[in-house]
Amino acid sequence: MPSAILACYIPGMSEGNSGESKPRAGRTADGRRQLRGALAVAALDLFAAKGYESTTVEDIVAAVGVGRRTFFRHFRSKEEVVFPDHDERLAGVVRELEQAGESEPPMAVVCRTAETVLDMYLADPEVSLKRFELTRQVPSLRDREIVSIDRYQRVFARYLRQRFSEPPDAELRAAVTAATVVATHNHVLRRWLKSGGGFDARAALREALHEVTAEDTRVSSPESATDTGEVVVGVVRTSTSVHTVRDRIESVLREMDGNDSD
Repeated sequence: MPSAILACYIPGMSEGNSGESKPRAGRTADGRRQLRGALAVAALDLFAAKGYESTTVEDIVAAVGVGRRTFFRHFRSKEEVVFPDHDERLAGVVRELEQAGESEPPMAVVCRTAETVLDMYLADPEVSLKRFELTRQVPSLRDREIVSIDRYQRVFARYLRQRFSEPPDAELRAAVTAATVVATHNHVLRRWLKSGGGFDARAALREALHEVTAEDTRVSSPESATDTGEVVVGVVRTSTSVHTVRDRIESVLREMDGNDSD
């Protein structure tokens, strides 16, 4: 991880106390997005160079050339700056699901949206890789990441409940399916992060989702999956929590990945 500290200055960011009237940083939507990004990148570079606990908000704003007030207009804490666009990303996922046509199969919609989430990480690999290293080192950030994952899962489950038309199992089926899709996405994303971005994560996710989101006909026909190496996800009644189901699915995926590499 590079130890150099990024100093990023954007015109109009200065918040000096001179008598001259200067434009406030991030007055436009693009300006706010650019400023949030600059603060996030500077923070990640500082966390890598100095350590998370040793870095202060003052250090971050000094690297970007703005004041504390500007920082706290965009983030409530230095913990939040590690995930600068999570709310925006989640809102985009909600919009994509809401705009999906009724004629499109719900599983196809959810899988396509999972690919959209992955693309958000792949769009800025440097930031994603730095954040991954940081969350592995700081437990509080890892906890926050788990909360964000749960929010995506709940959004997927809510959409699937609305689309599945076979109560009373619709809620259970939606919860387990959402957990499966999220676990598959996270498995591929972690592999990509651990590899340093060294393989085609989009293709890997598409293939993995195809395997784990088998058609209902495959689930109802055990003979179709014998000796083929295919993965079939069945929905059953259980008192086990959805989080435990997701963890078990992730464990199986890791075992499959290890077997493939042998």
